[in-house]
Amino acid sequence: MTFLQMGLCFVAGSLVLLIGSMLLRRIPVRRIAPALLVALAALFVLTAIFDNVMIAVGLFDYGQHSLVGVRIGRAPIEDFLYPLSAVFFMPALWWLTGGTAPTAKQVHTPRRGIEQ
Repeated sequence: MTFLQMGLCFVAGSLVLLIGSMLLRRIPVRRIAPALLVALAALFVLTAIFDNVMIAVGLFDYGQHSLVGVRIGRAPIEDFLYPLSAVFFMPALWWLTGGTAPTAKQVHTPRRGIEQ
């Protein structure tokens, strides 16, 4: 199994879990899409930085036979599938274990001081 195939399995599984949890909890996509996109952007930037540093200092390397060949710096594109699956998996796990999803009121109402 190549790194790409393994990464795609993780993404597919976590996406199925996310969709299932959203259907179960009746969470509309428009309510969580901005947060997912911000989290994805942050994790992609961190992955690009730290993977390149770790590869540059020789902590690990990949065999060329199992990679697609596309790289961002020294980091293979396959490494970016794991942050993508984490962005799908973590909210799904939160909702399936009883965590609450943001309501429309929480998303659009600015916070005020402590009310008595």
